[in-house]
Amino acid sequence: MTALAQSAVPGADLPSAPPLPPYHGITLSAVHLVHTAEQAEAARQILLAADIVGFDTESKPTFVKGQSSDGPHLVQFATDTGAWLFPIGADASAVLPALKAVLEAEGTLKVGFGLSDDMRRVRAKLGIEPVRVVDLAVALRTPGQKHDLGAKSAVARFFGRTLHKSKKISTTNWAAARLTDKQILYAADDAQVALRICRHWLAQGNVLPPPRAPKAPRRRKSTET
Repeated sequence: MTALAQSAVPGADLPSAPPLPPYHGITLSAVHLVHTAEQAEAARQILLAADIVGFDTESKPTFVKGQSSDGPHLVQFATDTGAWLFPIGADASAVLPALKAVLEAEGTLKVGFGLSDDMRRVRAKLGIEPVRVVDLAVALRTPGQKHDLGAKSAVARFFGRTLHKSKKISTTNWAAARLTDKQILYAADDAQVALRICRHWLAQGNVLPPPRAPKAPRRRKSTET
């Protein structure tokens, strides 16, 4: 293309938009790992005192075709000031009552991004039916938008910042006995960024759609003749 032709193209000489500044997430000191019944009870009291909490889960990835995940291996919640991470090992009996209390609480709204798989795995593995859950990926779509809104896009749209989500960290072993600091911050940010986006959305005078009703249990077919 000649210089003359290039100058005739609308916007050809306009500089590209500068990159957005980074999103500053939660600090490691504000994240609490929940392993014992005592830690779970303390977390339960804090989370149930909140009107809204951020919610997400992480599962160990599968790399074999046809293999299904046995997650979640981590369930995380966040308030405005902190995050609580519940590792789900072979024996989750110490933390399960607190998880059930929070996820089934009618008085606390749970918000997150892309929660359909998370909800399915929580039901299948933990036997918990979450209530008052809003998936912001769907709830914050603009009129005519066909695709769900991801956390990165939401942070760019509402905060004018870039949320860094490492693919390398997201595909690490979430079932590991000891999580790395990078895993801990990744998981905590996933939960808290949803809460921050929700707070911002509501502060602008918007409203969220009604939370999805829990799935009705499947009726067993009668074997009587």
